[in-house]
Amino acid sequence: MTPQAIAILAAAEEETHNPLIPEPFEIFWSLIPLAVVFFVFFRYIMPKLGTVLDERAALIEGGISKAEKAQAEAAAALEEYTAQLTEARAEAARIREDARAEAQQILVETRDKASHEADRIVATANKQIEAERQQAIVSLRGDVGVLATELASKIVGESLADDARQQRVIDSFLDELEANVKAEG
Repeated sequence: MTPQAIAILAAAEEETHNPLIPEPFEIFWSLIPLAVVFFVFFRYIMPKLGTVLDERAALIEGGISKAEKAQAEAAAALEEYTAQLTEARAEAARIREDARAEAQQILVETRDKASHEADRIVATANKQIEAERQQAIVSLRGDVGVLATELASKIVGESLADDARQQRVIDSFLDELEANVKAEG
C-alpha cells in the first residue's frame, strides 16, 4: 500500500470519530483552567460584585424613599397651597361683600346727607324769600303810601301832610288792595 492509500484509510477511520465531541484528555485539561477561573470568580469577584450590587440597591432604595418622601412633601405642599388658595378666595369674596355693603351704606348716608342739605337749602331759601318779600312789602307800602298820598292830595285838592291822616289813607288803600287780590285769587 502506498502512503496515499494509508492516508486515505486513516482519514476514513478518523471520519468515524465525531469531531464535535472532544477527547477525554482535552475535557480534563479544559476543566482545570475553568475550575481556576470559577474559583477566582466566586472567591474574589462575586463578593465585590455583591457588595457593589448591594450598595447600588441601597442607593436605589434610598433614592426611591427620598423620591417618595419628596412626593409626599410635594403632595402636602400642594394640599396646603390649595387650602390657602381656597381660603384666599373666600377672604376675597368676603372682602368684596364687605366693600359692597360699605359702598351701599355710604350711598345711603350720602343720599341722606344730600336730602338733609337740600332741605336745609330749601328752608334757607324760603326764609330768604320770605324776608325779601317782607322787605318788598315794607318798601312797597312806603312807596305806595307816598304815591297814594300824593294822588289823594291831587284828587281831594287838600294837603294830606298830617301823618296820622296819611297813615289811615294808606292803610285803608292797602287793605282794599289786598282784599281785591284775595277775592281774585
